[in-house]
This record gives sequence, structure tokens and C-alpha cells, in this order.
Amino acid sequence: MSDALSFLEEDLTCLICCDVFTDPVTLKCSHSLCSECLQRFWATQEVPQCPVCRKECSHDEPTKSLAFKALCESFKTRKPTAVSGDVCPLHKETLKLFCYDDKQPICVVCYTSKQHENHKCSPVEEAAVNLKETFKEQIDKLQVTVDDHMKAKKSCVEEAELIKEHTSVEENKIKKEFEKLHQFLRDEEEKQIRALRKEMEHRDEKLKSRITGLSKKISDLSERMAALWQQLEDENITFLQNYRDALKKLKHPSVPKTTPVIEEYQHHPIQTMIFTTWARMQNIVEKPPVTLDPDTASDKLMVSQNCTSVQYVEKRLKVSDNPKRLYVGVLASQGFSSGQHCWDVEVGGNKNWTLGVVGETVNRKYLYKMDPMSRFWCFRYVERKYKKGIKPAKDIDNNERPNIIRLQLDFHKGELRFIEPFRNRILCTFKGGFPERVFPYFCTGDLSTPLNIFPAKKQQL
Repeated sequence: MSDALSFLEEDLTCLICCDVFTDPVTLKCSHSLCSECLQRFWATQEVPQCPVCRKECSHDEPTKSLAFKALCESFKTRKPTAVSGDVCPLHKETLKLFCYDDKQPICVVCYTSKQHENHKCSPVEEAAVNLKETFKEQIDKLQVTVDDHMKAKKSCVEEAELIKEHTSVEENKIKKEFEKLHQFLRDEEEKQIRALRKEMEHRDEKLKSRITGLSKKISDLSERMAALWQQLEDENITFLQNYRDALKKLKHPSVPKTTPVIEEYQHHPIQTMIFTTWARMQNIVEKPPVTLDPDTASDKLMVSQNCTSVQYVEKRLKVSDNPKRLYVGVLASQGFSSGQHCWDVEVGGNKNWTLGVVGETVNRKYLYKMDPMSRFWCFRYVERKYKKGIKPAKDIDNNERPNIIRLQLDFHKGELRFIEPFRNRILCTFKGGFPERVFPYFCTGDLSTPLNIFPAKKQQL
């Protein structure tokens, strides 16, 4: 029914006031409008026109239809009025209560009906106050969640910037190192070409000298042959008188080699040269010592770009939390499960350091005791005292404090030694073996002095 009335209303609507016709009139072009609306429109026109099709009209043209007017008036009386928002659509009563079970406002009649029997209800004003407070609390919690997401996003953006910077730095390092190799190869190529050209120039000079000699011999032989041909034209007696001398001129000289000299160089040892260059190139690529893994460093340790130095910092660094990262300290990139290994650490005047090796499966997110039972084999200097793990070690005079500490690991023998190479004295030794792969471990708590790592065999003492 309501749909039918809606369609009818469209046909009974004035195109000027957009409401149901009031005192409607019809023009000759068949368009209908409110009489008052048409007169107001024509008041703005020099020549009367239909507001719909713009066809010229006369002032006496509009005609009224009593039946059409009656239809419009009847429609207005039958058109349903909108129900107020605070009135119950079922009982037309004011909505004075709120049903917590159905979560909607209801009227008193609804409250007494079976539909809301035993439902918890309260006055609209009281319910609104209570629910608004709860609603506000939920909004506040949602705001906290939004803030957490904003912080997480900011952290991701910052990490992305750090990754971008790190990538740029690493890219430059790669380019720099490869440029060394490229320059070495360019120099080797130029040197080999210079050597080849020098050798070929020498041989070219020898060939030119030989060509000159051969040309002279050819000229001499040609003159001799011309003279011999001339003797053939002499009288018989003259020919015979000179025959003995002519035989000497017919003596054949030695025949020179006809094989091109270049054949000696057709099998130039290119592969040998390449292999020699490759072997020499290895000399410029230094085998790295034990190097630090930045992804394992705690947020209070800053690893140098070349990964051979670690510095304690006062303010925590912004680092990603990954499974490899330690709660305290930093590990080397290299792990050992066999063989003998040696590396030097410059401690200098550092007043708080720990060196050693750590088991691969140790839980890296907790602070452990520095002893073999926890899979830490460490030598330490804390509070001006040397310690073997958690136990006191032999004290060392301040005047003889080591500047360099050498770590010697013999995995098969199950032994780790801490040595001062300058005085060639053993500071600490762990024996008893290692149940798993181990990684070199480093830690410092001194803001002023970093720990520096060197290959033991190259360290100048």
C-alpha cells in the first residue's frame, strides 16, 4: 500500500515546490502545476512560458480541474504521517524504558507484554547515563588500541629507515671491496698486455732484422743469376774458359727456415696466466678473523660497521627483536664444532668485560650464570677483579694488566685457553669438552673503551 501511495505521490507532485499540488492548474502543453507556483514563476518572465517544456503560454491559458484538485486533497488526507522517533511503532506510546536484554527502548505497554517478560529494564534517562559511561570506557580502550597500533607503525617505519640506511652502508661497502678487485684485475690486465707487447716488439725487431738480411741475400743471388745467364750467351771457348769460376757461383747457399716464427706463440698459456692472476688475487682478499654478528647484539651494545669492534652505550638502541638476539652480550658470526681456532681481543683500559664461548642452544632471552653448567665458558674482568665464570681467578697486578687477550679453542681436545701473548702467560683455562657447537662471546659495560677483535696470527704485539 505504501509503495502504491509513493508512486501516486510522484504523479501528484508540483515540479516547482516539489509538494503535492495545491489548487492545481493545467497548461495547453498538458503540464500541471500549483496555481500560485505558476504565477510566481511567470512574474520572473517577460514572456509566459511553461516551466517544464519552456513552451510560450498566455495568461488566460491555465485551466482548473475540480476533480484533479479533489484528488490531491484526498491524497493529502490519506498520506501517512511519519512516526516520531520517541514513539513506539507498535503501540504509539512514548518510549520511556530501555530493555537491556533486547538492547532497545520500549514503551510501558511493551514492558507488560510477554515479549519482555522477566527482562531487565530501566528508565531511558538512567539507561542512557549508564550505557554512555560503559560506551565511553570501551571507546577509551579502543583509543588505547589505536595508540598501540600507531606506536607499532612508527616502530616499523623507524625500522624500515634503519634497514634502508643499513642497506645503503652495506651496498657502499660491497662496492668498495669489489672495486678493489676490479682495480686489481684492470692493473693485472694492463700489466699482462704491456708484457705481451714488449715481448712481441722484441721479436718484431728480430724479424725485421732477419727480413733485411734475407732481402740482401735475395738481391745478391739475383745479381749472381743475372751474371750466370749472361755467361750462357758467351762463345763456347769463352764459356769454357770461365766455367770453373761459374761453378763457384752456382754453389747453393743454406736454405733459411720457412716455418713462420709466430707458430712458436700460437699456444700462448692463457689459462696459466689466468690461474696465476687468480692465485695472486687471493692475497688481496684477507681472510676475516672472528667477526661479530650485529643481529645477536643486545640493545646496549653497538657493533662497528666492519663487525670487529663492540662498544657499550648508555641509551638503549632501537633494534629488532629476533630469536638470535641476546639479552646481554654479542656473539660472533662464526660457530665452531671442530678444529682449532684462535683470535685476539684488545681490552686495553676497559674496566668491565667478558670474553669466552657460548653453547649454540642456550636460551638467549635470559640472563644466565657465567659458568659451564649454563654453557658459558667465560673469563671476566668486573669490579677490578678477574673471574673464571662466577669464581674468582688468579689476581693480576695492575701494572701487569693484559692489553691483549688471546683465546685458543681446541674443540676436539675440549679446551679453551685465555692467554696474554705479550708475556706468554696463561690467564685461565677451561677443560672438560663442549657438548655442542659454540660461538665466541663478547660483552662490555665500559662506556669509554670498546673491545676490538684481531686475527691472532696477524696481530702486532
